[in-house]
Amino acid sequence: MPPTSPTPVNRDEAPLRAAVRKSVRERGDACPGALRLHAADDGRLARLRLPAGLLTPRQAEVVADAAERLGDGHLDLTSRGNVQLRGLGGSCGAELAERLHEAGLLPSETHERVRNIVASPLAGLDELPSADVQLWARELDGLLCASARAAALSGRFLFALDDGRGDVAALGADVTLLARRDGSAVVRTGANRSGLRVTPEDAPRAALLAAETFLTLAEASGSGAWRVRELPAEPGRGLEAAVRAGLTDAGIATESVAEATSRDLEGEPPLPGPVMSSDGTVALSVHARLGRLSVTQWRLLATAANGPLRVTPWRGVIVPGVAPAAADGVLDRLRTAGLITGPGSRWHGVGACTGRPGCAKALADVRSDAAAAVSRGSGGLPVYWSGCARRCGHPQGRWVDVVATGEGRYDISVRGDARPITTTTGPEPELELELADAVAAARTTPLTR
Repeated sequence: MPPTSPTPVNRDEAPLRAAVRKSVRERGDACPGALRLHAADDGRLARLRLPAGLLTPRQAEVVADAAERLGDGHLDLTSRGNVQLRGLGGSCGAELAERLHEAGLLPSETHERVRNIVASPLAGLDELPSADVQLWARELDGLLCASARAAALSGRFLFALDDGRGDVAALGADVTLLARRDGSAVVRTGANRSGLRVTPEDAPRAALLAAETFLTLAEASGSGAWRVRELPAEPGRGLEAAVRAGLTDAGIATESVAEATSRDLEGEPPLPGPVMSSDGTVALSVHARLGRLSVTQWRLLATAANGPLRVTPWRGVIVPGVAPAAADGVLDRLRTAGLITGPGSRWHGVGACTGRPGCAKALADVRSDAAAAVSRGSGGLPVYWSGCARRCGHPQGRWVDVVATGEGRYDISVRGDARPITTTTGPEPELELELADAVAAARTTPLTR
C-alpha cells in the first residue's frame, strides 16, 4: 500500500504557530551519505545506509572492493549500523555511486541519507521468540523511498525496530517500533515511554506516518528541528496526539499504551561470541576494535556467513548460519585477525571517534591514546574517546566519556549518572599511565542516583 501523508490537524495549528520559533539549526543538514561525500582531512568520506544492517555476501564484497580500490582499505562501523568509507579521492563519487547502484545499495538517490533504520540484530537468529523486524525493516525502507515527503527528513533522523528484547529501543531513536508479547506493536516517538498500539501489519506504515507528522510539526514550529528531541516544548508535547490523529486519518486503528517498563527500553546488546540459533546453526557476534575493520577482516566475516551479514549499532557484525562444528575454528581465525570475539577482550566496550589526523576538529589522536590505555583496562562500563566536545558517535545509556581538551589532555566523566564523577588529565608524558588508570577506574564507578 502506498504511504499516506498525515493531514495536519487544524485545532493544533494555533498553539504550534505560537510556539517558540527560534531555529535550533543555523545551517542545512550536511550529514554525509553515499552520494554527498564529506571532505575530511584524510580525504572524502562516504556513509552507506544499511537498513537493519543487512548486507548480502555480494554486497559485502562490493563494499570491500570500493574501500580497497577507491578508499583507504578500511571500513568504519557506525553507531547506527551503517558503514563508512574514508580516504576517498575527490573524483571518485560517480564511480562509487555506480558500484553501489549495481549492488542494490542505492534504491533511491533522493532518499539515500534518510534510510536510517536499526533493528534487533539477533531477531530470528537466537532462541528467543521474536517479531519479524527484518520484514518490518524491508517494508519501512520501501515506504520511505516511495514517500516524497520523507525525503525532507534529516540524515540524522533514526528509526528503531525492536523485536521485544529492548536492545535497539534504548538507542534514543526518533521513531521506535516495539514488538509486544501479545503480537501487537507499539509506536513511540522520541523519549516518550508511552505510545500507540497498532497491529504488526500496520507497524511499518505507522512508523512512516509518525516521521511525516514530525516533519509537519517541525515546519509549523519554525524550529528547523532535525530530531524529535529538538522540537520546541509545545510541538514536542503534541507530537503523540498528532501522530494518533494522522494514523486515524490513514485508517490505522490505535490504542494508547501506558509507560513502558525498564525491560522494554533497556535490553542488552549482543555480546561478542557464539549464539545458538533455533535452526541448529550458530550465529557469531563479532566486534571491531574501535569500530574499524580492514578489508581483509571484512572479507573473513563475509566468507564465514551463510546468509546476509548484520551490521549492529554497537559497531559489530553478526555472522549467521555457521555450522556448529566449524564455529570454534571460525572464531579462532577471526580472533587471530584482530577482531573481538568474546566479552573478555580488553577491547570490548571501547570506542572512539576518528580523531586526528582524519578530522580537522579533533584536538588529539584519540585512537592511539585509546589503544595505549586498553592495556591498563579490565572491562566495566563502555568507554568512548572523543576528539572534541561534539562527541560524534557516542553510545547511549551510562558510559565513560573521555573528551580531548588539547593534545594529550582529557576530561573524563561518567555520563548517565545523576552526579557524574569528573577528572581532568594533563599532557605530560609521565601522565600517560595516569590517564589509562583514570579511565579504568571510571569504568568501574558504582551507579549513582
